[in-house]
Amino acid sequence: MRVAVVGGTGPFGRALAARLHASGLDIVVGSRDAERAAATALDLDCAGETNVEAASDADFVILAVNAEAALDTARDLHGAIGTTPVLSVASELRFTKDGVFPSHGALSLAEQIQAVLDAPVLAGLHSLAASSLGADHPPDEDAFVCGDDPDAKALGLELAGRLTTGRALDAGPLASARALEGLTAVIVNLNRRYKGHAGIRVTGLA
Repeated sequence: MRVAVVGGTGPFGRALAARLHASGLDIVVGSRDAERAAATALDLDCAGETNVEAASDADFVILAVNAEAALDTARDLHGAIGTTPVLSVASELRFTKDGVFPSHGALSLAEQIQAVLDAPVLAGLHSLAASSLGADHPPDEDAFVCGDDPDAKALGLELAGRLTTGRALDAGPLASARALEGLTAVIVNLNRRYKGHAGIRVTGLA
C-alpha cells in the first residue's frame, strides 16, 4: 500500500512518515515545496513529491498539515485525491491565557474536510504527539480512528496499529471526530500543567 503523507515535512508529518516507513509501508512525503519534500524524503529513505503528485498516486492519503491549512489543502487536492481514503489528524484549537480550548465550530475539522472531498474521510491519531512518534521506540499508547466508511476505516486502523505498541481503536462514526479533536486540547493542557508528554490508554476493553 502506497501512503501519501501530505504535509510530511512538518514535525508531525515527518514523524508519522518515518514511523510508517519503518513498519515496511511504501511512503511518499508530500509538500507544497518539491525541494523540501525531496530533502525530507532523502533523510527518511523514501519518496518525496509535491502534495498533488503524492496524493495522485496513493492508495491512502494522510492529511498532516496544520489545522489552519487543512481545509484549504483538501480543497486544492480535491482532484488529485479523487476517491482515495483520507485520514485527517489535525485539531482546530484556541489558545488563550486560561488554557487551550477546542474550536467554537459546530462541525469537526474532519467533517468540514469531508464536505469538500469526494473521498471517504477518517479522523484519528489526535492523542499522539510528534515527539512521541519520533522517539527511538513506538509510544506505549492507544490510537483512535473514527469514520463512516467501513473499508476506509479498516485501512486507517491498520495504519494506526503500526504506530504504537498499544491498540488501534475504532472510535465510531466521523461525528466522533469532534470529541477526538477536542481531546488534543485536553492533552495540551495536561502537558502544560504537569510538564509531561501525556498519552492515552483505555482500560476495560477485551
